[in-house]
Amino acid sequence: MHNNTHKLPDPMPEPSVRHYVAGGTEHGGGIGRLIGYILASHPQNSHDHRVTDTRGPRWDKLRSPFILWGAMALMIKDRLVAPGRVHHLHIAGRGSTARKLVLGACARTLGCTHVLHLHDFDYAADFLRRPIWQRRAIRALFRGADRVIVLGERDRATATELLGVPPRSIGVLHNAVPDPQQGRDAPAKTQATAPQADPQGTPCKIVFLGQLGPRKGVPELLSALAHPNMQSLNWSAVLAGDGPVDEYHAEAERLGLLDRVSLPGWLGSAETRALCERSDILVLPSHGEGMAMAVLEGLAHGLAVVTTRVGAHEEILRDWETCLFVPVGDVEALANALGNLVAHPEMRAKLAQAGRAHYLNALSIDAYVGKLDALHRSVSQGALQRVPTQRGAA
Repeated sequence: MHNNTHKLPDPMPEPSVRHYVAGGTEHGGGIGRLIGYILASHPQNSHDHRVTDTRGPRWDKLRSPFILWGAMALMIKDRLVAPGRVHHLHIAGRGSTARKLVLGACARTLGCTHVLHLHDFDYAADFLRRPIWQRRAIRALFRGADRVIVLGERDRATATELLGVPPRSIGVLHNAVPDPQQGRDAPAKTQATAPQADPQGTPCKIVFLGQLGPRKGVPELLSALAHPNMQSLNWSAVLAGDGPVDEYHAEAERLGLLDRVSLPGWLGSAETRALCERSDILVLPSHGEGMAMAVLEGLAHGLAVVTTRVGAHEEILRDWETCLFVPVGDVEALANALGNLVAHPEMRAKLAQAGRAHYLNALSIDAYVGKLDALHRSVSQGALQRVPTQRGAA
């Protein structure tokens, strides 16, 4: 008898990926934190994701060029020993673009499969401020990538209209964070029953996460916390982030806020999680974002979120349903929004519940990683099909 059973071909293995990010996962800000979440979410040994720092810590400028050269050396080595590796370049404006121009040119010269992942609060403005010769180089960088990933529709328009990237080469991928309650026997935080407002009871805890500075709306936030609407309410606040901490500490002291406001500086992932678990409101009155990781952290932890209509926020959030939106730079509106949530626990609980449910339905890290893996597979397979053409062109 003949066995007519045909063995199916083995599925294509998951591609190996190298991420390039300034500061790596330790000093890379929100981008570095996102990559850390991607690495942690993959089952052990099932995927090969590596991270390469392209700059080092912000304060170590002397070593920065050598770190970039080291990243280029790794790319050259990969081309020789792991030619199928996908090189994932995370890019923002300013110095990040300069570094990725170097790495992108290296990738194109070597014939490396590479992806550009745009994370920026206003890349169009950064691009238009540059001289014409730099704009040409940036357009070549984006057009030369095998795929461009953006955080939302505004950035998709920037990539197509300003940078000339073909629409078929662009993918929209909103940021994500892991579920802080996953794998626990009981939820770390529940808003199922809202406490009654009690001026003498436990203070409502407000948290801000991000780099301290005007772009994140920190001056307005301090002014809002010092607003008369907030003075009689029972609350405390933590403004966690790097930047000119001493400067904002002095401003908080000038406004008479140090008895209720603390500024601990930058916090690691574990410290951030612990802070969110004991907080009630996440506030980010930012002037510009791509898709703020802090907002996602707030939703995931079941906090009531107060933020602004910037970047992709309006694509994923609904005012008075999953967050409260306030106008950029409006101290009065910010103070009113925070005051209402502090004074009305039932409103705070309703907003937090809806935000948490929306996170679980649409913004989980598992769904994000699945989409990212599919994109890497697609890019890797397309590169294999183009190998003869690339060799001929070389």
